[in-house]
Amino acid sequence: MSPLRTALSISMLQFQTVLRYSIFGLVALSALVALGSWLVRTRRLSPFGVLGRTLRSATDPIVRPVERRLVRMGGNPTHAGGWLVVLTAVAGIVLLSLAGWLIGTLQTARVAASGGPRGTFMLIVDLAYRILFAALLVRVIATWFGMFRYSKWIRPAYILTDWIVEPIRRVVPPLGAIDLSPLVAMIALSIVRQILLSTLRPG
Repeated sequence: MSPLRTALSISMLQFQTVLRYSIFGLVALSALVALGSWLVRTRRLSPFGVLGRTLRSATDPIVRPVERRLVRMGGNPTHAGGWLVVLTAVAGIVLLSLAGWLIGTLQTARVAASGGPRGTFMLIVDLAYRILFAALLVRVIATWFGMFRYSKWIRPAYILTDWIVEPIRRVVPPLGAIDLSPLVAMIALSIVRQILLSTLRPG
């Protein structure tokens, strides 16, 4: 491996490490915000005392948008702090997944650049898998928040993945309220990707 490639690999690993710790810090901060808001709203701390007013001024601008969204969705506004932590954690996981996707794609592209037609086809297979996997992930996470195919932000994920999810759904019925078909589709795509890449790698 050339010194330039080694330096790029180290930089990517460092970026992932910094991103991971940053997201962990944001989740911890959101938990503190949620705790502070809960202490004031449940009157564990007087909202009129110095500490209570300080906590309200610090937490209300962050918690209130989540609270308004919960109320519009028919949820309990007292759970806004908990949802803030959950949303921050989910967003962090998605961001880490996207960063891993980007880094993996760059590494595959670097290999493909020196691999000729075989390497180019490997890159196409890997890119198609990563895009479809990301769309399936978006589809699964969106259902947790009551967002389905008619949401303009989620519709592209359904357009990209209906061709594989719908046939699987006819074979694999939902488990209560849980739709397993996107998860089965992820596993199927992963297996197909591994088979294709293993046949394309030089012996």
